[in-house]
Amino acid sequence: MKYPIGIQTFSQIREDGYVYVDKTDLIHQLVSRGKIYFFSRPRRFGKSLMLSTLEAYYEGRKELFEGLAIAGLEKDWLQYPVFHIDFNGDNFAKEGVLEDKIEGFIAQGERRYGKDPDLLTMGDRFEAVLKHASEKTGRRAVVLVDEYDKPILDVLDTPMEEKNRDTLKAFYSTFKGADKYLQFVMLTGVTKFSQVSVFSGFNQPDDISMDPRYEALCGITKEEVEHYFHEPISELAEKEENTYQEMKERLRAQYDGYHFSENMLDIYNPFSILNAFNKLQIRDYWFASGTPTYLVRLLQHSNEQINELAGKYYDASLFADYKADVEQPLPMIYQSGYLTIKGYDKRRNRYLLDFPNNEVRKGFLSVIASNYLKPRHHEITSWVADAAIMLEDGNTTELRDSFTAFLSSIPYDSHDSTKSPELTEKHFQYTFYLILRLIGVYCLRIEQTQSHGRVDCILETPQYVYIFEFKLDGSADEALQQIEEKGYDKPYLTDKRKIVRIGVVFSSQTRTVSEWRER
Repeated sequence: MKYPIGIQTFSQIREDGYVYVDKTDLIHQLVSRGKIYFFSRPRRFGKSLMLSTLEAYYEGRKELFEGLAIAGLEKDWLQYPVFHIDFNGDNFAKEGVLEDKIEGFIAQGERRYGKDPDLLTMGDRFEAVLKHASEKTGRRAVVLVDEYDKPILDVLDTPMEEKNRDTLKAFYSTFKGADKYLQFVMLTGVTKFSQVSVFSGFNQPDDISMDPRYEALCGITKEEVEHYFHEPISELAEKEENTYQEMKERLRAQYDGYHFSENMLDIYNPFSILNAFNKLQIRDYWFASGTPTYLVRLLQHSNEQINELAGKYYDASLFADYKADVEQPLPMIYQSGYLTIKGYDKRRNRYLLDFPNNEVRKGFLSVIASNYLKPRHHEITSWVADAAIMLEDGNTTELRDSFTAFLSSIPYDSHDSTKSPELTEKHFQYTFYLILRLIGVYCLRIEQTQSHGRVDCILETPQYVYIFEFKLDGSADEALQQIEEKGYDKPYLTDKRKIVRIGVVFSSQTRTVSEWRER
């Protein structure tokens, strides 16, 4: 089986015999029901391939679609003039790159369909190109824009942001004046910026990002994984000495978990799972392909902490429709794929957002922890792996020493937590949240509400149940007493695993563990 790793061209996939997960029934539905669309998905989720498929369809390349669902749906296979602009691959933080990109795109159209020498602005020139193309071919034009938002993301929270916004606004406003020359328009991207900031003057597109009908337009569903990839799942299972069912569960936990509507249809990250099949190794492929530095900047700018954003219910307007900017990081965190829908409260029309899977949780928290904690002598990922082994083996003495050393390596004055007791406690809580979420390779419950109170942390491994209670400038005996009095261990008293109750005291003076007791 040939996997299209790094190949985003539909024709090459079809002509060279790469595996193709058939989405053409949705493509036909898309082109039959509307005209101007916006579609948001995380990076490396198949948006470019989807646009390439649309390009081949509108070019009338019927032979590429033989054997696919659309072959039995489309009868005409007409050929339209197609304009495809791809904002991937350029660094728009450099002065003039965006203008040169758009100028080259328009000039290419002018060479093919004709140029009006009296028109000077990019908007007027592009509208004229669309008009000439329509008149010359006898069919309205198709415009496909890949990663429309990259010129803004590259300069987010920098002096060039407003300039790039204005340039794009002038370019996209073309579509309103050229409406009668347009057959179909599709813009894709990661984030959705408000109509005022980018789409001003542009016929508001139909945003299908959370439309249940198109939830599976990009990505691979659970059913598609089992239908197309039975062979590589079996090979992985044999290599890892798992059963077929066990391997499916491992892949699900690592790469599945995305949901883009209240239907809660399971979507796998295509980039990661195809790489896993190709290399027959379960690794963090998607996260390793790019670091979300702009998201870290957003969290720092807004003073938001991921524990205050993940695992909570939101109205859709707060993460899907709201203007994404430096003051409101949640929309960009969700739209970038680091949080996804994990539940839907129909009565209140609210969505639960949390990490989609193990790959994203571990990778994103590692980046945040590295930037927030800034340990001097520890590499976060390596330390977390060692700590997980200690917990799995029940080696709490070594865990205590490692934990203390790690906290000691965090610069004393790296955060505003030095300014007040309230900030110190918040810093302490966030520090432990990041560390424990990173270590939590098994079942982890943080601030778990029980009948008699809220336990700070419960971490389960195959052999142990660890119940942590943390105190700031208190005593470990006091923490253990709270576990006992509140009955935090009662749900596990019949559990065959060993229960380990741990009281940990964090010192606001030394910024590390001052006392650790267990029973």
